[in-house]
Amino acid sequence: MNVIFTCGGTGGHINPAIAVAKLLRERRPDCGILFVGADDGMERNLVPREGFPLETLTISNFQRRPTPAALWHNVQALRHIHGACRKADRILAAFQPDVIVGTGGYASFPMLRQGARRRVPTAIHESNAVPGLTTRMVAKGAARIMVNFEESRSQYDCPERVVVTGMPVRQEFLYTSRSAARTRLGLDERPLVVSYWGSLGAREMNKKIAAFMRREAADGDPFQHIHATGSFGWRWMPDYVREAGVDLKAHPAIDMREYIYDMPLTMAAADLIICRGGASTISEVAASGTPCIIVPSPNATGNHQEKNARILEQRGAGLVLREDACDGDVLYETARSLLEDPARCAAMRSALRTLAVVDSAEQIYATILELAKTR
Repeated sequence: MNVIFTCGGTGGHINPAIAVAKLLRERRPDCGILFVGADDGMERNLVPREGFPLETLTISNFQRRPTPAALWHNVQALRHIHGACRKADRILAAFQPDVIVGTGGYASFPMLRQGARRRVPTAIHESNAVPGLTTRMVAKGAARIMVNFEESRSQYDCPERVVVTGMPVRQEFLYTSRSAARTRLGLDERPLVVSYWGSLGAREMNKKIAAFMRREAADGDPFQHIHATGSFGWRWMPDYVREAGVDLKAHPAIDMREYIYDMPLTMAAADLIICRGGASTISEVAASGTPCIIVPSPNATGNHQEKNARILEQRGAGLVLREDACDGDVLYETARSLLEDPARCAAMRSALRTLAVVDSAEQIYATILELAKTR
């Protein structure tokens, strides 16, 4: 059996594919596995590091702004799609896949489109609550559409082909012990708040966290707080926090760093997460069962982050604040109110556990085997 995984752009698209590919390699050592992504994407680093072969396509996204520059960009994007589809045909002819699995990003479009045209069974995994442009373009030809949330089923014209698989996350998010995590991090009995805005960081939200820190310091550090600024934020935020009047050396309970490298451990120890609403982030939060305040990015395509976050909120699994409706004081008061309500936090933990699909990779693996039998 030969399987192509096609994805690209962000870790939220690439990591789920890697998780399933690793399971496939473990269960079927003789299976041929090939990744196909974009030649300028994160997959160029992430995929080879896991020991999988990678083919790349030259392809770019579409811009929706009605400007001359955007129109010219889209003309070039169409030319790239044409060339990428021709290369996809060559890859298909050489590799002869039995199944093609796309996990998101515009880089997955050529393989899914050309594979369906050659009658190769294709499956799409859509991690967001609403389908993105690539998913909408290839859904009609897909044998299976795998989604993160039950609520997403109604977004598709063919509910009989939709399978709720959840989103694969690292096993450590599911099974790391809270008490062991707190011991390893050297925490005391105070609650731990963890905040982050992605690997790059969000400037305006980092500024609001600086105001949050000022409130913490003024109130005598009622929490322990780990905040990841992201790579861009790290360039300016330490000075910004100091100018805001917070001497971090005098407040060791506030730990500001560029990245959180041990996220499963940190989430397991946390009492509250403050984060964005990307599908990967909220899947990890759900798997860890940690109460959360979600501030969706207002710049996400189709407002998909808020739509993801509202699903958690509707189930009592999270609290959503819009970026334009909160500042550092609102964040601080909301966090403090939540942490002072243990019954609500316990209800959130329980609701999050019901959202987490602990065998997501297994379900996607089973879908691959099912489709391979139809080849």
